[in-house]
Amino acid sequence: MEASLKIQILVASVATLALGACGSGEPGSGTAQLQIVGSSTVYPFTTAVAEQFQRTNAGMSAIVESTGTGAGMKLFCAGVGDNFPDMTNASRRIKKSEFDDCAKNGVKTIIEVPVGIDGLALIEARNAPGFQLTVADVYKAVAANPFGKPNTARTWRDVNPSLPAIPIRVFGPPSTSGTRDSFAELILEKGCESDPAMKALKESDKDKHKDLCTKVREDGAWVDAGENDNLLVQKVTQDPGAVGILGYSFLEENADKVRGIPLNGIAPTAETISALSYPGARQVYVYAKGEHVNAVPGMKEFLAEYSKAWGKGGYLERRGLIPSPADVQAKAVQAATQLTALSADGLK
Repeated sequence: MEASLKIQILVASVATLALGACGSGEPGSGTAQLQIVGSSTVYPFTTAVAEQFQRTNAGMSAIVESTGTGAGMKLFCAGVGDNFPDMTNASRRIKKSEFDDCAKNGVKTIIEVPVGIDGLALIEARNAPGFQLTVADVYKAVAANPFGKPNTARTWRDVNPSLPAIPIRVFGPPSTSGTRDSFAELILEKGCESDPAMKALKESDKDKHKDLCTKVREDGAWVDAGENDNLLVQKVTQDPGAVGILGYSFLEENADKVRGIPLNGIAPTAETISALSYPGARQVYVYAKGEHVNAVPGMKEFLAEYSKAWGKGGYLERRGLIPSPADVQAKAVQAATQLTALSADGLK
């Protein structure tokens, strides 16, 4: 989820950049600032890289803005030139529809860099009852029409007799957030497909499957908590019994106020997320615009700095980012240093 936050990292004076004819669809004249938008989950990691980048690359600057993964992709894919971001953070992989939008607007070379693993964590206040949930419990609690029937559950006991009779209140990410997309894919769909009929529906009617499996209720049990993860933590701590959904790094930062809720018997920890055994574990990304790489000073250096920061014992791990497996890291380093273009193959 993405807070409406902006940080400007200035290394030194901003240089003038000649990028070609303004308004021609090619990069126009502008400054040497890197413009980075996107996910709030990835935002703290990218700002940490920006801080180190500023120490080692005099004469360059970066602006990192938290807009939400979906909104960040929209801005990133809108075009080429000074008025469009150079890079975007994402808490899930770029969609095929976004890739196609990029291509339509002249963004035909996209560099995908998986920077590490984060966990989509369910949280509760430290003085809350101590939930033990399954992905099916969560689906039954928040889906608008679980298994094709209107949701009438009012308490968690209505969902599962073994759970407490506490009103269902789930503070979750808005539809523009990559965390919401990850929640739908990793939690809701898996809970929905605990019913064989719903699993079969995916083959026969994908649109209906998506509607029944991922649409959330609108009667107050699910609350879009906005784009500010720290505010979500506050809401959960002030409302014992409520459940929140956010990136693991924010859980780790606020461990004195909230705790993770086990899913399918597995608690969200650095170890379970790294092993991808926790149901909410997910890869997070940075995307760079190939058309800007040679035109905007600092892009290559910024990507190279990222590749030095995400390993075991690196400063991003100390910020809460879980290092990717070695083979994924090797491919990520190659993408970041050799600026390998992403193919649409395999995108959903």
